[in-house]
Amino acid sequence: MPALAMTTEITVLGWSVVLLLVQIALQAGTSADLGPAYLFSPRDVPREPGSLISRRLKRALDNLLETYPAFIALALALTVSGKAGGIAVTGAWLYLGARVVFVIIYAAGIPVIRTLVWVASIVGLVMMLVRLMS
Repeated sequence: MPALAMTTEITVLGWSVVLLLVQIALQAGTSADLGPAYLFSPRDVPREPGSLISRRLKRALDNLLETYPAFIALALALTVSGKAGGIAVTGAWLYLGARVVFVIIYAAGIPVIRTLVWVASIVGLVMMLVRLMS
């Protein structure tokens, strides 16, 4: 079986994993006020960190995880189906760029622009889907 060519969508997928890891590290790093006993426990009793930034970063991470499976599926399906490129590349970069900006805006507490940036990430997914379904 021949190896699949590395597509731009797969490259963006790789960078999206970097974003995921950065978001996890940022959120975890700002949750230190919960204390080691809680952080190393099974967390049977949910607790919120005292830091407003930490709570925002957690919500931003949760928000990423809502759309991330679709992005992964689209990037892989586009590559495997041979439909990578065109509008899908633009959509993949739009998704990733919007997700990076989203974290910054969410952490800063900027309301309306945050929603517009989220919409841009969804438009990126739709662009990828349109290419896949064409």
